[in-house]
Amino acid sequence: MAIRSEGSRRAILEATMKLLDNSGSAGVSVQKLSIERIAREAGVSKTTIYRWWPSKVAVVIDTFLDNHVARTPVREDIPAIDALREHLKSLTEVYAGGEGRLVAQLVGECQQDHAALTEFKDRFWNPRAAAVRALIERVMDEGAMRSDLDPMMVTEMLYAPVYFRLLVESGPLDAAAVNEILETALEGLAVRK
Repeated sequence: MAIRSEGSRRAILEATMKLLDNSGSAGVSVQKLSIERIAREAGVSKTTIYRWWPSKVAVVIDTFLDNHVARTPVREDIPAIDALREHLKSLTEVYAGGEGRLVAQLVGECQQDHAALTEFKDRFWNPRAAAVRALIERVMDEGAMRSDLDPMMVTEMLYAPVYFRLLVESGPLDAAAVNEILETALEGLAVRK
């Protein structure tokens, strides 16, 4: 039963990603996606989907997360400041492509639906922010950043320009941009001598 359930779960996630893939002719937006369409594409019943997810947004978030965390690691085997640089660089690379468009759609959908916003924060934002907060604390502990700052405020300060560029398309999302954002922030966060 577990193998069959995992097979159905994988089919649902893959069907959702296929339906949201704007590069194909079948691609739809998050707003136009429906549980019925996901079920039809995955070859499962709507009941099967609702067994694991409370809403369409929850399915989309888990579809996105299925690859996102692996592609945007928060490493612990290198100096924290290098791990931070690497994480932000990988985040902008991911957001420069189709996954970025998907996140932008999710954030947009969440502005009209409080339950969707709660799902987004619970399933995606809060766990990732906690991981980066822990990384910021390591950066501080290693002396590469002032330790008198609130690590969550620093996390938000570093993430905000990335999300602003993603949502408003105000500038590039690439390695050079994230380097400039991080270096500018670090000048203000540096240990005072």
